[in-house]
Amino acid sequence: MMPGGLTAAKPATPEIQQLAEKVKPQLEARENKSYPVFTATEYRSQVVAGTNYFIKMDVGHGEYVHIRVFQALPCNNGDISLTGYQTGKTASDPLSYFG
Repeated sequence: MMPGGLTAAKPATPEIQQLAEKVKPQLEARENKSYPVFTATEYRSQVVAGTNYFIKMDVGHGEYVHIRVFQALPCNNGDISLTGYQTGKTASDPLSYFG
């Protein structure tokens, strides 16, 4: 993978689920709703000055949300934040770059 490029979509791992869980409260606050189901199904990553993770989340009832999570480098405290999201997605929507 070249720096700045997105990896191919991969099945979500327990580590990806943990990243998603860390930003779930941020998403719920922005959307003013709760997500009782919040399961990562696949992800793509992008190496920048840290790592962007684009994660497809199953939120139940056939609905999906794509979230963008930024994890800073360890030398910058390794902070994790929700930097974007897209609602109204389906299981078949491709996971692609968004700002």
